[in-house]
Amino acid sequence: MTIAVDFDGTIVEHRYPEIGRELPFATQTLRMLIEDRHKLILWSVREGQLLEDAVEWCRQRGVEFYAINKDFPEEDINKNQSFSRKLKADVWIDDRNIGGLPDWGTIYQMITERKTYEQVLMERMALSEPKPQKKWWQF
Repeated sequence: MTIAVDFDGTIVEHRYPEIGRELPFATQTLRMLIEDRHKLILWSVREGQLLEDAVEWCRQRGVEFYAINKDFPEEDINKNQSFSRKLKADVWIDDRNIGGLPDWGTIYQMITERKTYEQVLMERMALSEPKPQKKWWQF
């Protein structure tokens, strides 16, 4: 699966143009997705040195992206100026989702089990509902 991942507000807290603190379990989850053979694309508004800093920050934490702001590593974005920069990704992980960014454990569960956010939440609610207890006279 090809997964586009935003940087600011998704992997790290919003502190643009600085790099914020890592969101809990972000890079750990990204490494697990890479180990699961998913292709991760960093999709960020950052450009130039700010983008290079973000890529290096991720690299230092063991996250190597398949491509950065393009569909595949060999793509020459300077030759594609007439095309949209919209990626061909199966999944987008971005803090600007409707409803916000789920925690990284939920994101991993959604991707690996191919479930919607609603399905994951409904399962969790079903597990957390108390089971009816028998009264002493029903034994």
